[in-house]
Amino acid sequence: MTNLSDRLRINADLARKILVSFLRDEITRAGLSRAVIGLSGGIDSALSCALAVEALGAQNVLAVRMPYKTSSPQSMADAQLVIEKFNVPNLVVEITPMVDPLFDHFPDADGKRRGNAMARARMIVLYDQSSAFNGLVIGTGNKTEILLGYSTIFGDAASALNPLGDLYKTQVRQLAAAVGVPQSIIDKPPTADLWAGQTDEGELGFTYERVDQLLYLIVDQRYSRDEAVAAGFEPSFVDRVLAAVRRNQFKRMPPIVAKLSNRTVGYDFLYLRDWGT
Repeated sequence: MTNLSDRLRINADLARKILVSFLRDEITRAGLSRAVIGLSGGIDSALSCALAVEALGAQNVLAVRMPYKTSSPQSMADAQLVIEKFNVPNLVVEITPMVDPLFDHFPDADGKRRGNAMARARMIVLYDQSSAFNGLVIGTGNKTEILLGYSTIFGDAASALNPLGDLYKTQVRQLAAAVGVPQSIIDKPPTADLWAGQTDEGELGFTYERVDQLLYLIVDQRYSRDEAVAAGFEPSFVDRVLAAVRRNQFKRMPPIVAKLSNRTVGYDFLYLRDWGT
């Protein structure tokens, strides 16, 4: 798969320029000049923070840490490295008192339900701070997560703008190195920090490097299932990834509106987002 690894390499300088301009232009288009980012201590939020600082200036980017009682202290420490590196305003909002009352009613809730509640509680905090700080919420989800549905709808999947959504996880690592994200954050195993020892790759059952290569073929190069197998991927792996991409399409779409009139939002009312500007 060496050739595929090469094809996933990006021009980091060009990507950086495009994404910084994207953030500056879209936030300005909304009549604002500030951004709010949930800083987890992971590579994705660190990169989004770095790009936003370059686009808007450090004083205009609010980094919010939102630990739960089971969150790793290392995640908080890694987020602090980013805060210090990019010199951004920051605050800590503990979400335990927000989440625990829900599960006092449902003590048998499994890890998935608890993780989803944490993600949605964090988004409540971020959108509250969006109003208080007068800035847009910046997303941190990458292309790999979006395609696989490895996110919580109306939780970490929610944002006003997402600079990373067209970068595979392996490409996020390349760009993060180029913009100066601390190396310890780039090197550590990705984790949603939902429970002790949890890692993304452990939960997914495969590495980001391997799935990025497959997704590149089936999404960017439009390979069929059989062509992906002929390229060297195990049939069971291809089938599993294809099923995940198909199953999670609803997470990548706005709510589907039932059509009743001649001009329905999302169907016939399709003015450009900058209509009138």
